[in-house]
Amino acid sequence: MAEIGGRYPGRPRLRAKAWTADGASGAGRRAREAMPKDRALVLAELGRRLAAWARAEVAPGRLLPWLAVAFGTGVLLYFSAAREPAWWAALAVAAASLLGAFLARRRAIAFALALACAAVTAGFAVATLQTARLAHPILRQPLWKVSLSGYVEAREERERSDRITVRVHGLAGARRGEVPERVRVALRRGTAPAVGSFVSFAAHLSPPPPPLRPGGYDFARDMYFLRIGASGYVLGPMTVMPAPERATIWLRCAAVLDSIRELIDRRIRAVLPDDRGAIASALITGKRDAITAPVNDAMYVSGLAHVLSISGYHMAAVAGIAFFILRAGLALAPSLAMRKPIKKWAAMGALAAAAFYLVLSGAEVATQRSFIMIAVVLSGVLVDRPVLTFRTLTLAALCVLSLAPESIAQPSFQMSFAATLALIAGYQYGLPWHAEPDSSLSARVALWGAREAIGLALSSLVAGLATMPYAAFHFHRLAPYGVLANLLAMPVVSLEVMPMGILGVLALPLGCDDVCWRLMGAGLDWMIAVALWVAHLPGAVAPVHAFGVGPLLLCTAGILLICLLSTPLRLSGAALVLVACVWALATPRPDVLIAGEGRVVAFRGQDGRLAVLSGAGDAFAVKEWLAADGDPRAPNDASLAYGVSCDAFGCVGRLRGGAAVAFARTLEAMAEDCMQAAVVVSPRFAHRPCAAVLVDRAATRQKGAIALRRVGDRLEEDVTWGPGVDRPWMPRAETPLAPLATRQAAVDATPRLADLEIGD
Repeated sequence: MAEIGGRYPGRPRLRAKAWTADGASGAGRRAREAMPKDRALVLAELGRRLAAWARAEVAPGRLLPWLAVAFGTGVLLYFSAAREPAWWAALAVAAASLLGAFLARRRAIAFALALACAAVTAGFAVATLQTARLAHPILRQPLWKVSLSGYVEAREERERSDRITVRVHGLAGARRGEVPERVRVALRRGTAPAVGSFVSFAAHLSPPPPPLRPGGYDFARDMYFLRIGASGYVLGPMTVMPAPERATIWLRCAAVLDSIRELIDRRIRAVLPDDRGAIASALITGKRDAITAPVNDAMYVSGLAHVLSISGYHMAAVAGIAFFILRAGLALAPSLAMRKPIKKWAAMGALAAAAFYLVLSGAEVATQRSFIMIAVVLSGVLVDRPVLTFRTLTLAALCVLSLAPESIAQPSFQMSFAATLALIAGYQYGLPWHAEPDSSLSARVALWGAREAIGLALSSLVAGLATMPYAAFHFHRLAPYGVLANLLAMPVVSLEVMPMGILGVLALPLGCDDVCWRLMGAGLDWMIAVALWVAHLPGAVAPVHAFGVGPLLLCTAGILLICLLSTPLRLSGAALVLVACVWALATPRPDVLIAGEGRVVAFRGQDGRLAVLSGAGDAFAVKEWLAADGDPRAPNDASLAYGVSCDAFGCVGRLRGGAAVAFARTLEAMAEDCMQAAVVVSPRFAHRPCAAVLVDRAATRQKGAIALRRVGDRLEEDVTWGPGVDRPWMPRAETPLAPLATRQAAVDATPRLADLEIGD
């Protein structure tokens, strides 16, 4: 065997091998014996690295941001509950959890787990107590042509009408215990009385509107936490009367602030007409409803809509400009600058400026959150602590969620904190550029300019990526060119628009504000031009069809892991984000949508797009359905009637696959459709069984908006209200709804997705 290679010339000589009895060589046997050892070594090394990374992530101070995450999780658990928890039970569980955390304080792992559990239960209890504290009557049935009197607490100018919020003093026709504390009504444009006025008028009122589709935004919940129990519209003239009693101090202060806002708004509009004046007034006073539709849509499409809503960016700009001016002014006195803490004085002045801006702009919920965060940052300056860290963000989140736990479900809260978290993580883990000390002045200036430009682009990119899931979930569209628009427009807004606006307010009492407003208008011209140009670029709008809460929560978990972890374990967050994106894109779209007690119906036709079977006059619901479907068509598009045939008794359309869906206006039509259609929808009560899938008024009253989806040969049902759901903001109708025209006229008095703040 050893000479086998020498007997065959031309072949390589084989090395002698020792063969075992089973035919395996000794070298192969040793290799196989070594493989388990090498694999064990690799696994052991991986385990050591994972343990080291885990120890680094739980080092002192690293777990503090997760406290706010746990608190927010408790708030989310409260809003996901089917029935309203008892406040005393939630408080008892939270107290027990806190006691458990105190008892486990000497055991590291047990204390961390107990503290997380305590934070979750505390968030749940805070949300429960907030709802109990704000408990107020909700209108349960429509009221037609009722007499109402009360104090005007807020007013807004809108595109088609004005809108006011009235604290009810007297309401005729409502059941005992159902008289709402506040109502929001629409009235003819330009006729809204001043804040603080006592008014009397006739109105149609409706209960707070429920979600228009399963998983859609809950307008009734939003109105509940604003203590608004009904919406509607005014009939005829509104009479301003002498108040039967002296208004409260809060209402008198609100009236003074509203008069100041009106004065500033009129002065701005006198100097800057059209959209420039409307946007300038929106930035200063918060009145943004006078912006024309083309410019408003362009701002949303280009990703510049955050400029229109006073939130994080505006608060930071006002506080930053005030801080810079005050500190620079104090530094002009060398003796004062050397001996006194002028930095802290400037921080106190900036905090006062931010507080004034808060009340001047109307103190909306998003502005309140932004002020809390700015106050936390400036408080860090006063106590000589870092001003932009995860701890600062944690404290701000805990303050916001403690004061307004309902904000966690709003897009402004989600987008604001997601963007801020991503920016802080980017600054902490990024590599900033610095000029060499011995470099020339021109080189330092060039490097500074390049660094600022790249920093702005990266900041816009990071913030845009962090807020993208929430924009897709709430608004069903993305802004692919948002980074480009922000890179072109935001330097002008920061360096010209906002400073000139602040100087304009300061110069207004002196009558020298004209030049400030004109310079502000020049900057706004540039911003509007950028928005319109970007909005008309190819592919400027990227529609996204609606997906469930599951992908959003998974994506949020991934963003938290990416931003809060400092070791390679953060890559697990990227994996979660990828899975969430696939999950969202794979979400099936409904084939039939039903809302309004069966009065509004849409179905997916054979061309794969939605068609309106009934309720074409309810443009609000149709608009929301089209947006959630990723469909850019308008509610009045003629193609929405494609494949629909109607007569006096109802309408019929064909689903993909040929199955018929019918809308029956009469009981006779319902009986006939039950024998021929696969789905029958009717605003009437059914009095006999039906062979088809029947959705009548009783079904929509019990389940809210309904979505049907084809799965093979059957239809699956998604509902807004599951069995046993009972929350304070979910009133159930007990009498027939108002006619469609009446309900549609009241739409202007309800909140819309466009009204929701988009924070920075």
